[in-house]
Amino acid sequence: MSEILHELLCASEKAACIARACRQEEALFQLLIEEKKEEEKNKKFLIDFKTLADVLVQEVIKHDLGKKFPGLEKNVRGEESNEFTNELGEKIIVKVCPTEEETASLLQRVLDNNKAAAKTLARAVHQEVTVTDEALDAVNLHIPIDDIAVWVDPIDSTYQYIRGLEDIQPEKGIYSKGLQCVTVLIGVFLLDTGHSVMGVINQPFAIKDPITLRWEGQWYWGLSYMGNNICSLQFSSTGIPDNKVSHGSHQRTDPGKHFYAAVTSSAEAKNILRALSTVCGENLHFAAGAGYKCLCVIQDFVDFYVFSEDTTFKWDSCAAHAILKSLGGGMLDLSECLNSTNQNLKLGARPHLLYNSEVQGAKGADRWANKGGLVAYRSEQHLEIFMDRFIKELSFPNELH
Repeated sequence: MSEILHELLCASEKAACIARACRQEEALFQLLIEEKKEEEKNKKFLIDFKTLADVLVQEVIKHDLGKKFPGLEKNVRGEESNEFTNELGEKIIVKVCPTEEETASLLQRVLDNNKAAAKTLARAVHQEVTVTDEALDAVNLHIPIDDIAVWVDPIDSTYQYIRGLEDIQPEKGIYSKGLQCVTVLIGVFLLDTGHSVMGVINQPFAIKDPITLRWEGQWYWGLSYMGNNICSLQFSSTGIPDNKVSHGSHQRTDPGKHFYAAVTSSAEAKNILRALSTVCGENLHFAAGAGYKCLCVIQDFVDFYVFSEDTTFKWDSCAAHAILKSLGGGMLDLSECLNSTNQNLKLGARPHLLYNSEVQGAKGADRWANKGGLVAYRSEQHLEIFMDRFIKELSFPNELH
């Protein structure tokens, strides 16, 4: 299993390199500028380029995993289709070609004959990425390739990625928006049960070098399989390098009253926000990106990520779910929690999200939505107390809206 995880980590880092290249290389950066005047005729093309970045990263991850583990690429799933329509209306299948030159030629067709941008992207696609992680090297577990599938979100929080805000200041370690909210998500689940077992979250824009003005990233990984729970964060105090991650637990206003910290979306339903505000007080935070909000829980900046809408998807949650399980937490269907008794939660009848089945009757991307919303957590004990208080605060416990 360490070999699979290592390859997931390498794939996520190459994806992060491509994401950074799109912002750092002049030929690509000009395509990413969002704040254009309305009359500028290439506005649609900018939106198309955003889509291309997502598609290309997803195809690179699929290609690299398949190259290392033949056949696995058939079970790599994600949000994006690799069929792309350029400005001339020409439909092109975006893929990683055998050589850098061939990939550049293909991308040049997509990018309206922008040769410099195509060459820069192709170079990033074909670069060799090496990742070292001593903690991961010590993992010695086996899982058959035929038993697993992969959910990929190539660039989560795409809107923040395109806007490119770089000067946002965090509050208690949490960024409400900006490039820090962008993540690459790769999650592995078992085909038969749907349980998440491995996850990698890569944060391409974690730290900006004040001298070079270039961004550095950081990654997190975890596995939860057959009673084995191992996470990269567990090694931060052992002398093993932890990728410059700065972890810090939040401070509760009054631990005796269990003022837990939570993160959610500013677009959350009013009754959910009211209940969260009552339970969390000043420790209720808002942030962009489902992947980043999950990461806030993983980093222990908050206890919970709560979201009642059905606008997150399997590719948003699978990676974080596995990491949270490796830390003793998990990710549950919020609607089922609200319709269950607290005693059921105590007895272990927790409705964990599953990743192998579609939403019945749904179409398109909605087939893979987290239909009942979600609650992500690190502590089973805190979950019981929090949900008990949260349910009591809701005006209509059996309704989400």
